Amino acid sequence: MLPFRKILYPIDYSEPCGAIVPYVREAVHRFSAELTLVHAYGPEALASSARPIGDPELPVEARDLDEQRLRQFAQKAFPGQHVESIVEIGEAGSVIDRVVQREGADLVMLATHGRGPVRRLLLGSVTAKILHDLSAAVWTGTGRILTGHTPAIPYKSILCAVDETDEAEAALHAAASLANAYGAKLHIVHVVELPPPSFEFDFGRYEKELTEAAKARLRELKAALGIDAPHAVIAARVADGVREEAVRTGADLIVTGRGRSQRAFNTILSRLYPIVRHAPCPVLSI
Repeated sequence: MLPFRKILYPIDYSEPCGAIVPYVREAVHRFSAELTLVHAYGPEALASSARPIGDPELPVEARDLDEQRLRQFAQKAFPGQHVESIVEIGEAGSVIDRVVQREGADLVMLATHGRGPVRRLLLGSVTAKILHDLSAAVWTGTGRILTGHTPAIPYKSILCAVDETDEAEAALHAAASLANAYGAKLHIVHVVELPPPSFEFDFGRYEKELTEAAKARLRELKAALGIDAPHAVIAARVADGVREEAVRTGADLIVTGRGRSQRAFNTILSRLYPIVRHAPCPVLSI
């Protein structure tokens, strides 16, 4: 996966989208990567034209206008840099997926607007779709931590959040490689999430046993990968525990797995999306 060679930056012209420009610039420079901007447009682009509905030139004009706008964005955000620009009609998540497959991008960098769970369930979420569908690594940051804040780059502190699945090794390897590339401090956290107590069974009785098992696994994993970094095991809700440790370690970036072992629908409601929404810094999921 590392170093990243082709970075895809989806553009929707929102304030959070514009706020990640410094992060994209830094990643492109750090890895000497190619950069592609992509914008997905739909019926709203046709409605903005003065041409009447049914005019055969309407779709062509709408595309031309969107291509021009994207080129202007690229020139302003990345002056003097070669940037490929792609405009396609369709739902944003599907367009991004197609472009990743076609262009062979290995990193997608985008901002999420962090909308509430009800709206996400009713209308869907581009971010949730991308996190579920894409094979490429995905860098995400919520609008509240991006807008009005000074970008925390280059990264100085990276937190790797691992779990009990096979993804832990890949996530830790990626986090260690990034920490080495940036000369950043690396911290590791494993959050043990216990089911709520019930009348039938109290899982809290096994908290110590589970946390000790997680610590032993982390020591084995670090030894196998040759990684020397401090680790913590926390008993909490996963998103809360990761956020707590990110704040404690002053993390500029969280690296974690994608949760691919979960079923399709559950992935939207999985641990990853709450981590992204509540994290105090951007999240890189692999």
